[in-house]
Amino acid sequence: MVNTMGRLGDAFWRAAAYCLHPRVIALSLLPLLIAASTTVGLAYFFWEAAVAGVRGTLESWLLIESLLRWLDSMGGEGFRSVVAPLLVIVMAVPVVLIFSLLLVALLMTPSIVTLVAERRFPTLERKRGSAWWQGLLWSLLCSAGALLLLFLSMPFWLIPPLVLVLPPLIWGWLTYRVFAFDVLAEHASAEERKQLMREHRLPLLSMGVISGYLGAAPSLIWAVSMMAVVLAPFLVLLTVWLYTLIFAFSTLWFAHYALNALAELRARTVVVPEAPPVLEELPSPPTLLPPAL
Repeated sequence: MVNTMGRLGDAFWRAAAYCLHPRVIALSLLPLLIAASTTVGLAYFFWEAAVAGVRGTLESWLLIESLLRWLDSMGGEGFRSVVAPLLVIVMAVPVVLIFSLLLVALLMTPSIVTLVAERRFPTLERKRGSAWWQGLLWSLLCSAGALLLLFLSMPFWLIPPLVLVLPPLIWGWLTYRVFAFDVLAEHASAEERKQLMREHRLPLLSMGVISGYLGAAPSLIWAVSMMAVVLAPFLVLLTVWLYTLIFAFSTLWFAHYALNALAELRARTVVVPEAPPVLEELPSPPTLLPPAL
């Protein structure tokens, strides 16, 4: 246990230091630009329609309409005008988060793993146990599962303790499944990857949960005040930027830990060549003496 904690801590601080590497900073710009431009473009074209649709849906529900009228009578007239935009933001943030994670996994992870391998594990053999399309398919399937779990768990977010537990756990599971697969895809064989993900499931899941809590932190920006709705365009850019930084750090953390675990696995399983079998000496043929004269 102590050894595992030491490995996690060592990989953590190495990942934090690598975040300042010029190559990592340069690599983070492309996912940031793609995610930010896509998010702002979708908000520009579909924001008003999405808010109008959510508002119409809420007004068609008698229970919600009664609650809003009660709030109006209690002096909360302003809540009616912001509840629909806030719900749109709540539903959009998980999509933005997963979109940012996929961009980092596709555009940054291979280069980050190469950087870590070149600097720490230059002699580590690349067995290429997974093709790029397998990593993409794996990421999409895990992301779809995480989105489904998020939407199914939303009713439980109304219970105060669970809102602090369920989303980070789901993000943690997603981060663990995606990054552990991607950082081992180039260097590990399929059998080695499965063995490492099985033997190190708990440490990798712990890293994913911590990354999940870090990934959930930018969402708190939207809970600061009602001004979040007014400042939405700027907060979207800030949120995407924070997501990109956090996922880049998570990739580095997983890369340092997983590649080190792979190197240790191969060191344990070095095949010692067997000595050639010793041939049993055959008895020498009897010496034929010439007949006595």
